[in-house]
Amino acid sequence: MSGGAGEGLGRRALLRAGALAGGGLFLALASCKREAKPEGAGAEGAAAPAPAAATEAAREGVEVNAFVVVHPDNSATIRVAKSEMGQAVRTTLALMVAEELDLDWGRARVEQAPLDAKRFGDQGTGGSASVRGAWTTLREAGAKARALLVAAAAEKLGAPAEGLKTEASHVVDPASGRRVPYAELALLVGKQKAPASAPVKDPNDFKLLGREHANVDAPAIARGAARYGLDVRKPRMLFASIERAPVPGAKVASFRADAALAVRGVKKVVEVPAQGPDVNVPSGVAVVADSTWAAMQGRKKLAIEWAASPHASEASAPHLAEMERATSAAGRELVNRLGDPDGELAKARAVVRARYEVPFIAHATMEPMNFTAEVRGDKCLLTGPTQNPEWAAKSVAKALGLAPENVSVEVTLLGGGFGRRLNPDYVVEAALVAKQLDAPVQVVWTREDDLRHDFYRPPALHVIEASLDAKGYPHAWRHRLSTAAISATIDPEAKEFGLQESTGASTMLYRVPHRSCEYTHAPIGTKRGWWRGVHTTHTVFAVESFLDELAEKAGKDPYEYRLALIDELKVDRPKPNKDFPWSPDRLKAVLKTAAEKAGWGKALPPGRGAGIACGIDHLSYAAQVVEVSTAGGALRVDRVVCAVDCGRVLNPNGARAQIEGGIVQALSAALKEKISVNGGRVEQSNFDDYPVARINEAPAVIEVHFVNTDLRPSGLGEPSVPPLAPALANAIYRATGKRHRSLPIAARPA
Repeated sequence: MSGGAGEGLGRRALLRAGALAGGGLFLALASCKREAKPEGAGAEGAAAPAPAAATEAAREGVEVNAFVVVHPDNSATIRVAKSEMGQAVRTTLALMVAEELDLDWGRARVEQAPLDAKRFGDQGTGGSASVRGAWTTLREAGAKARALLVAAAAEKLGAPAEGLKTEASHVVDPASGRRVPYAELALLVGKQKAPASAPVKDPNDFKLLGREHANVDAPAIARGAARYGLDVRKPRMLFASIERAPVPGAKVASFRADAALAVRGVKKVVEVPAQGPDVNVPSGVAVVADSTWAAMQGRKKLAIEWAASPHASEASAPHLAEMERATSAAGRELVNRLGDPDGELAKARAVVRARYEVPFIAHATMEPMNFTAEVRGDKCLLTGPTQNPEWAAKSVAKALGLAPENVSVEVTLLGGGFGRRLNPDYVVEAALVAKQLDAPVQVVWTREDDLRHDFYRPPALHVIEASLDAKGYPHAWRHRLSTAAISATIDPEAKEFGLQESTGASTMLYRVPHRSCEYTHAPIGTKRGWWRGVHTTHTVFAVESFLDELAEKAGKDPYEYRLALIDELKVDRPKPNKDFPWSPDRLKAVLKTAAEKAGWGKALPPGRGAGIACGIDHLSYAAQVVEVSTAGGALRVDRVVCAVDCGRVLNPNGARAQIEGGIVQALSAALKEKISVNGGRVEQSNFDDYPVARINEAPAVIEVHFVNTDLRPSGLGEPSVPPLAPALANAIYRATGKRHRSLPIAARPA
C-alpha cells in the first residue's frame, strides 16, 4: 500500500525496477506526437505562418466545442466524461467523435473530463450504457465540430462549404487541391455560428469505427504512468484509515484516541459520523497520519466500543430460511399472468420442481476503495476513482452543507469497478475526514475493509415448478423468487420491489401458455448493490438451469429445446427501451451461432461434458457453450464459446476484451465466491477466505463471436456474465450426472 513520500518503492518505481518496457461524453484532443514536417503546409508545400494575433490560449489549443480541442501542431484532444475502469470506454467514445470529425487518429489523445453536468450531461458509468447512450450524442458532437471547421475553411478559401471535404484533420478543397489543417481553422471558428444540428455519417462510410484499435490507456498502464486513485499526491497530503462499525447500524460508543496518537506519524484522530441510507456511510473513527502505514498502525490502537445494533442477530442461515418461507407462498405478481398456472399445476399428473440458490458476493476490485478530498472554506475538491461523479458530488455537498456547485470532482482511472464505485460512501467518508483537517486527505481502505463493507450482490432463492404438454414442452410455469432488494438499501421506506430483481425471469422469451412470475422481498441489514450483470446473474442461472432439467424430462436435446421455445414476450411489463424492442430472432441467432461454433452435438469422451445457456442483459443477447472435463475428479473448464449480439461493434478489440473479462469474472463467482453473514457481521476478510479464480483456473480457450448486425449499439460490459453459470452447471451435469443448483459450485451438488 503506498503512503507518503520516502516510504520505499511506489507502484511506478516498482514497475521500473522490474524492467517493464513498455465514460459522460466529452472529448478533448491533445498532442500525441510531433511530425518532422511542419503542419499547415499549403498547396505548394510551404508551411503556413501562425496568425499574428495568436494568444497564449491559442498556443495551448483552441476549444472547437465542449468536446474537442485542436492544438497548434494539428494534434487534438478529446475529452471523455465516462469513467475508465478497464473496459476501454475512453477509446471507443473518443473514436466516435474522431470518426465524425475526420481526425487523424494517430495524432489524437484522450483526456478525462472533470465533473460538469451542464456541459457533458450524465457522467455516470454503469448499466453497460456508455456507448449506447453516446451513440447519438458524441457522433453529433463530432459532426458539429466538423461543420464549424468546414465553415471556417469556406470563408478562408472563398469556396462553398458544400463542396469541401475533410480527411485526416484537414479540410480539403477538391476544386483547387488546397488542404488546410484544423489547427489553422480552429482559430477562426469563433466567427462561425454553431450549428443547431449536423448530419452524421452513414455507418457504411466509417473509417475508424468497426476496426481494431488498441486501448489508448494501455501504454501508460504498461509502464506504470497511468494515474489511479491510489496514485494521487498533493502538497501537504495526509492519509487516513477508518475503523468502521462491524455491524450495520452500530454506533461508536467510545475509543482510545490517545493510544492511536502515540503511534509515530499519526497526526489526528477524528470521528466519522454515520450518514443516511442514501449514502450508507457507517459510523467510524479515522486515524490520520503522514503515511498509510502509520494510519493503519494507529487504527489498531483505537479499542473502539460499539453501541448495540438492531441488526446484530442477522445471519445468512436465518435469511435463507426467510427466503424459503417467502417462496413457499404467492408473492407479488411481476408480469401479467398468462392462463392459469396454479390451476394447471394443481391438476397436472407430474410436476417438475427445482430450487436454485445464490449467495451474497463481493466486488473485490483489484484497487481497494480510496478517495482524496480537500476542503477549502466553502469548497471541496474531490479526486479519485468513481463511476458516478455527480452522485458523489451531490452526496458530499449534502453531508458537508455545501452548495453543489462548490464541489468539484476529478476522476482518475479505476482499478476495477463492476458497480461498486457507483456508490458514493467512500467519497463522502474522505470529505467528512478532510473537513476536520487543514490539508488534503486520502482515505485508503484495506482489503479487509473492502470485503467487509461492500455493497454486495444480494442472495436470492428461486423456486420454479412446471408441467409438460404431450410434446414435452412446458405447459404451466410458476416462478417464485425472493431477494433483499438493492433499492431498499438506498430507500428503506420504499414499498414495492421486484421489477428490477426479476429481470431475466419475468422477461424470459420462452413460450409457456400458463405462466406466472412472483417476487417477495426478504429484508436484511447487510448492504446490497449493483454487481456486474446485477439480477440476471441469479435469474438466468435459475431459468437456464431449469430449462435443461425440463429438456431432460422431455428426452430432448437442450439446444433444440430452447430453439423451439424462443417466442414473443407476452407480458406487459417491464417493458424494454423503446429503441430496443425484444427480439426472439436475435436471441435465436446467438443461440444458433454459439452452438454451431462450438460444434454442439459432437461426441465427447467420458468425463467431459458441454452445457448451453442464453439470455438477455442490458438490451444485448448472448449465448454460451461451456465444455468441461473432470479427469481425476478435478474440474477443468476447457472451452467457452460465446456468441453476442450487442448491435454494431465499434471497436472489436475492446469488445472482445469486455466479453472475455465478463466470462472470467462470472466463472470466478460461479465456482468460488461467497459472502456469509453471522451476528450481523460479514465473515470473510481477504482472499484466503474469499477466494477468486486464479489465472490457471481460467478457461483454456475462450472464443467470442459477434452476430453481425447493423443495429445501434447496446450493452457490452455485462451480457456475457449471466449465461456462464448455468452453462457451466449444465456442462458439469452432462459430464458427471450431478446437478448443481446452488452457487458457488464448489458446494455440495443437489
